[in-house]
Amino acid sequence: MKKILVTGKGSYIGTHFIEELSKYPKDYQVDELEMRDDDWKQHDFSAYDVVYHVAGLAHSTPDESQRALYYRVNTDLTYEVAKKAKEAGVKQFIFMSSIIVYGSGKIGEDRVITKDTPLTPDNFYGDSKKQAEIKILPLEDENFKLVIVRPPMIYGPNSKGNYPLLAKFAKKTILFPTLENKRSMLFLGNLIAFIKLMIDNEEHGIFLPQNKEYVSSASLVKEISKLHDHKIWFTGLFNPLLRLFNKQVYVNKVFGNLTIDKALSEYKDEYCKYSFVESIRLTEEK
Repeated sequence: MKKILVTGKGSYIGTHFIEELSKYPKDYQVDELEMRDDDWKQHDFSAYDVVYHVAGLAHSTPDESQRALYYRVNTDLTYEVAKKAKEAGVKQFIFMSSIIVYGSGKIGEDRVITKDTPLTPDNFYGDSKKQAEIKILPLEDENFKLVIVRPPMIYGPNSKGNYPLLAKFAKKTILFPTLENKRSMLFLGNLIAFIKLMIDNEEHGIFLPQNKEYVSSASLVKEISKLHDHKIWFTGLFNPLLRLFNKQVYVNKVFGNLTIDKALSEYKDEYCKYSFVESIRLTEEK
C-alpha cells in the first residue's frame, strides 16, 4: 500500500485526486494537510511514501501588491515542504508547477513548447513557480525522487480560469469569433490518471502531460453550446478587432496560441482516458 500526503487541504486538484484514489482502498491511503498556517510544520511526514504538493496561488495576471505573497507561497513554501519530506524519509515528492513557466502565448504567434524552449515567465506568478523548481531540484537524490509537473490549462467540473469564462459565453452568446487558435489543455480526469501513474511507477523527472487533442476556443465553445442545445453563429466579423487588441492580457488568454509539442507529453503508459468530447460532456454534466 502507498501512503500519500496531499499538501493543500480542500484544493481543487487534491480533492478530486483523493476522491479517485479512494476507489482503491487496498492500494492507497491518502491524507490531506492544511497549509494556511504553520501548524503543518508539526505534522509527521515519516509515515508517507509520497508527498503530492498542490498548495499554491494560481492566477495568470496577479496584482502587483501580491508579489511577495506569491513567492512566499509558491516558492518558499514548496521548498520548505520538500525539505521536510526529504528529512522525514519520504521517497517521492510531486510538485504541481505550470506551463506558465514558459510564458504565455499570443494571437498570431504559433507558440509551441519544445524540449529546447527556455523558461521565460511573463510575470511573478510564472516566476514564482520557476524559482520553486530551481530551489527543490538540488534536493533530489537516489532516495528522494522529484516529479515536476508542468500542465497546461486544467479544466473539469467546477473548475476555475478560462474554461468557465468560455462556458458562460457558450451558453449565453449568439455570436462568437471564428479566429483560429490552438491550445494545449488537460482534463482533470486525465491529470489524475497521470499522477497515479507517477506514483505507481515511482517516477522522477519533469513532465508535461496534456490531452491528445489541441483545442481552439471556437471548437470549445461549439462543443459546449451543442451540449446545451444553444445555437451560436460563428463569424469572422470580430477577428480584425481581436488581432488589433492582441496585447491585451484577457484577449490573449482566450484567443492566444500555446501548445506543447506532443512528443513531450508521451508516456510509456496511457493516461488520456478521456477524449476531448467526452471530457466536455463530463464537465458540463456536473
